[in-house]
Amino acid sequence: MLFFGDTDIKMTDDEFLLIRDLIYNYSGLYFADDNRFLLERRLSLRLTQLQLATFHDYYYYLRYDHNKDQELSDIMDVLTTNETYFFREAFQLRAFSEEIIPELTAAKSAKKDRTLRIWSAGCSTGEEPYTIAMLLLDRPELLGWRIEIVGTDISQRVLHQARKGVYGSSSFRVTDDSYKQRYFNEQEGGFRIADRVRELVTFSRLNLYDQSRFLVLGKMDIVFCRNVIIYFDLPAKKRVVEQFYGSLNPGGFLLLGHSESLMNITTAFKLRHLKNDMVYEKPFTGDAGYV
Repeated sequence: MLFFGDTDIKMTDDEFLLIRDLIYNYSGLYFADDNRFLLERRLSLRLTQLQLATFHDYYYYLRYDHNKDQELSDIMDVLTTNETYFFREAFQLRAFSEEIIPELTAAKSAKKDRTLRIWSAGCSTGEEPYTIAMLLLDRPELLGWRIEIVGTDISQRVLHQARKGVYGSSSFRVTDDSYKQRYFNEQEGGFRIADRVRELVTFSRLNLYDQSRFLVLGKMDIVFCRNVIIYFDLPAKKRVVEQFYGSLNPGGFLLLGHSESLMNITTAFKLRHLKNDMVYEKPFTGDAGYV
């Protein structure tokens, strides 16, 4: 989370509404009325860097400047928290590795389908999709399968870090040493993810509020979207979750963060109480099976 020092540039009520609504329409991120000071504080440095005198000037920059798209992309780093690390939320990862994967592979094998596609939505600096890849490499039943893990984020900065694949000590706060030894190479400045892990993961910029981009990704068997929809208001959550539903194969799974749920958002998913965690499953419709 980024914090900046005091600034003499203040945001009026009208400026707050204009900028708040523009950010919402672009990304789905919602700032309630009592978050005006938060938005003011986090964006103030951008005004200084762009040599703008008021937030009204900044609003016009975001609307009409030829660099507006890049600026909107850049400030996503300022407005969201990209705190993450390897093997985050261990109970859910055990449910994924020890329960969901065996169930999916058995169902797919019966249909002679040996492909597995997983989406890490809001992947930040890459720890989540690389964790998924390491867990899959540990599953012997997946030997010979075609595995594709797609990591997406709205921030180009974090995607650059993810593609680089070099991590410091804070990313390994709960990582067992055996994983560091098997799947990382120590180098100056940190640990670099091994090529056999990297080969399973591709990264792409994607704004979850841009419905047209969902179609490009194609169908998925599992979607991880952890600690992302907490930034959205209810209409935005419904819109994004509906897109996840459409992106999943029947029988596919949606995994949210431990503090998130689909309560009051949708009843389309089935809540599954697994041994290690609760997850959401897209029900089969008739005999549609995997498509």
